[in-house]
Amino acid sequence: MKPADLPGLLAWARAELAAAPRELLGEVVTPRMLGIPRAPRVVLRDEAWHLGVLLLGPVDLYATGEIVRSREPARRGYTAESQRARAGLAEAAFRGGILPGVAVHLGWQRLDVSLIGEVASVDVGPLAVIDGQLRVRWSTAGGFMDAESYVRERVELARHPPQGAT
Repeated sequence: MKPADLPGLLAWARAELAAAPRELLGEVVTPRMLGIPRAPRVVLRDEAWHLGVLLLGPVDLYATGEIVRSREPARRGYTAESQRARAGLAEAAFRGGILPGVAVHLGWQRLDVSLIGEVASVDVGPLAVIDGQLRVRWSTAGGFMDAESYVRERVELARHPPQGAT
């Protein structure tokens, strides 16, 4: 797929996914009252369809970050500091007004798709132009695959999730 074809592919994907549910994109903020920091909370910034390493919003394209499910604060014991940090993010989502159990994407990155195609070889998040073709790095350890094939496959999965998927 040529980089110039990306806007058309994204428009097609948005049309195909119009009736599919979107997921929340949030940002962790630490509000202040009288200069004193309060407990962090998640503020909603956008909604998007989750297409693997990409998040397709109504206007923008994003790279995924971390996904947490909102949950009420509770006293818990943790064996790892990473568990404690993740629980803190889930509780911040709850404090931000996200219902318990609802997934929210954090640490996402808006992709400037206008940069794609301006130079012969460019990386924009998980997207890259290699030998004049637009590719997607589908995992940090994985290789690249054709962007059109990747997006079409992910749109099909979003429209028709496998049996038993939630």
